[in-house]
Amino acid sequence: MTARAALHRAMCALPFATALAAGSASAADLSPRYAAPAYTAPQPVYSWTGLYAGLNAGYATSSDDAFNNLVGTSGGKIKGAVGGVQIGYNYQLSPMFVVGIENDFEGGDLKNHDAVNSAAVSLPWYMTGRARAGIATMDSRLLFFGTAGLATGELKDGGLNKMKMGWTAGGGVEWAFLPKWSAKAEYLYTEFKHDNLPDWNAAKFHSVRVGMNYRFDLFR
Repeated sequence: MTARAALHRAMCALPFATALAAGSASAADLSPRYAAPAYTAPQPVYSWTGLYAGLNAGYATSSDDAFNNLVGTSGGKIKGAVGGVQIGYNYQLSPMFVVGIENDFEGGDLKNHDAVNSAAVSLPWYMTGRARAGIATMDSRLLFFGTAGLATGELKDGGLNKMKMGWTAGGGVEWAFLPKWSAKAEYLYTEFKHDNLPDWNAAKFHSVRVGMNYRFDLFR
């Protein structure tokens, strides 16, 4: 084969080689590519820090000897519905630990319903001032807390009204279902003992309450 013939054959084969290379490149472009996963921002941790206020309602009851005087007369068992308002402030020390203070005022139908067979006593209102400390879980939205503090209330014995001082303690759980709203359930044991009136020496009862709180944007 002469050089002229070899050159002619190479030039004829060039278009086929070019087309083959282009087809291979196109096939490579059609091969599946790795897609990076979409970025999802982590859910922000809820903060309990701030001022709040709300309403509560529940039920209270005592044992049969919860209201006794120094001469042995029993006030019998008192029970009834209670309800009131609360205001407080929380401070979140970390994503897990929360501390705070709370004051509440309660009123209701807490009295002896068997006054025919025992002394007629009632507790028309009382209030507490308590410290709270708790552990937050589930992005800090679920708070398990303990609470304790002072209590004061008005004890009625027939026509006599007496202011009683004492203490209260308990615990509960609170769930922040919206950024500014939370719901709670709690138990409190309350005992009034110390005053300057010598005739009554004890008044104690248990209460279970549910409530709602609204959080303000103050002092956060």
